Amino acid sequence: MTYKITEEDNISTIFLDGEIDMDKTDEVKGVIFPVIDSGKNVALNLSNVQYMDSSGISVLIESHQKALEKGTKLVIKDVSKSVLKVIMMAKLEQILNLE
Repeated sequence: MTYKITEEDNISTIFLDGEIDMDKTDEVKGVIFPVIDSGKNVALNLSNVQYMDSSGISVLIESHQKALEKGTKLVIKDVSKSVLKVIMMAKLEQILNLE
């Protein structure tokens, strides 16, 4: 998994690329959590994430909760079809901010 972070106004966009599974969750949290902790609004771009398992979904939920606690907003953008399928199967489309 690789990532890139861009800044525009008060929004940090994190572009994740690759697979997010049990082996990568700590790495993904290490990318997302500090940006949320900085107090900026966060956009997660998942267009290049080809695979995500349940541990990856838990990272999305934890990130969403952390943003709520910090009073910031986490938006999940450009979700790939395979990841969107997993989100829909878990019935999280109503909880997570999808764009």
